[in-house]
Amino acid sequence: MGFNVAIDGPAGAGKSTVAKMISKEMGFIYVDTGAMFRAIAIYFLRNNVCPEDEKAASEACKGIDVGIVYEKGAQQVILNGENVTPILRTQEVGDMASRASVNPAVRNTLLELQRKLARENDVVMDGRDIGTVVLPDAELKIYLTASSRIRAERRVGELKEKGIEADLEVTEKEIIERDNRDMNREVAPLKQADDAILLNTDDLDADGVAAKIMEYIKERR
Repeated sequence: MGFNVAIDGPAGAGKSTVAKMISKEMGFIYVDTGAMFRAIAIYFLRNNVCPEDEKAASEACKGIDVGIVYEKGAQQVILNGENVTPILRTQEVGDMASRASVNPAVRNTLLELQRKLARENDVVMDGRDIGTVVLPDAELKIYLTASSRIRAERRVGELKEKGIEADLEVTEKEIIERDNRDMNREVAPLKQADDAILLNTDDLDADGVAAKIMEYIKERR
């Protein structure tokens, strides 16, 4: 049985950054949901499966196994025994992943694959519904948050580093709107699990947040 860390929280709270830091430091598998969606997309492309055809997609999902392993510190995504990492990021695969991700059969398949990974490995997983839906029995649940202003400032800073100018007020407005959407959606809305530790990151950088979570992991293992 693996030790599971579930990190939930709103957009821009730093979930993925912190999850990757923890996985690298502690030798956990960081479960990259997006990469797993893309692996399913590769299977669909190769087998001419139309993701909008619910029956065909549901049937195809029965033949899919996706795993994540690490080789020399780099994440490798395995589809039915084949390392498909080199072709995950192509435009064609991205387009198919986007189409497939709204299919209920694909989402259910991914949920089962994520839980299988979590049963067999020490994992850290981040998202909006990890502690409430995907891994309700996780040994450690963190709800990572920060004020909308701080999250907007971080987002604008990230974009500036990439040479993209962004307006702080507009960015904050977009973040607040996304929070409302995520918290009020019908399927798996964003909310703090009853047994999650609330961690506000307004006054902490990514290193500080990761260090705090690793302390909790060591206490509970």
